[in-house]
Amino acid sequence: MHILIVEDDAHIAENLMTFLDLRGHACDYAPTLRGARQLADQAAFDALIVDRGLPDGDGLALIRDLRAQGKSLFVLVLTARDTLEDKLAGFEAGADDYLVKPFALQEVEARLDAIARRGKQRDDTGSWRLADIEYDASAQEIRQDGQALRLPPKAVRLLAVLLQHPNRVFSRRELELAIWGREQESSDNLRTLLHTARRQLGDASRVEIVNTHGLGYKLAQR
Repeated sequence: MHILIVEDDAHIAENLMTFLDLRGHACDYAPTLRGARQLADQAAFDALIVDRGLPDGDGLALIRDLRAQGKSLFVLVLTARDTLEDKLAGFEAGADDYLVKPFALQEVEARLDAIARRGKQRDDTGSWRLADIEYDASAQEIRQDGQALRLPPKAVRLLAVLLQHPNRVFSRRELELAIWGREQESSDNLRTLLHTARRQLGDASRVEIVNTHGLGYKLAQR
């Protein structure tokens, strides 16, 4: 995931960025609402981790702004404010989850993964297209020039994930979580699916699965 962290405590922000970077996520950081709004205008983020007590206001204001703009990124509020009223205010503002400080870094990641899985389930109701390839969520099919490809369900899921965000690089871990719901002990499982998908797409397809060395995989137009 591409994650925007909005936190005025530099130590907390650094720990979050270091941990999430090592887990395969790409992170940007802002200590203020103003800085966060500027970053959100410049790039598309998959997730937002936001504190409430920021130097220039409440982090919930940022969530409301992003929701009003129609941005569908996953939102995790990370704050010391722990009353029921605080939590309800967070959800009313548009947060997907609310975690009270102090926290474990592993729990932050687990909550982001859970939010992402729920989001993917909600998103699987439409269709996505790139050149000659289309995913039909209602039929759970990948089609090439209108013809359904003969793919096993997990290979369909792989291509569906890549099709939702063309040219975005997905790490091995992100793809494994999206397909199996957990990391795989061996990378062979994902490699096998990639091989199957590439073989079915064929050399004549106008799209290809690209291996970005050291980073992951993306779907791109030839």
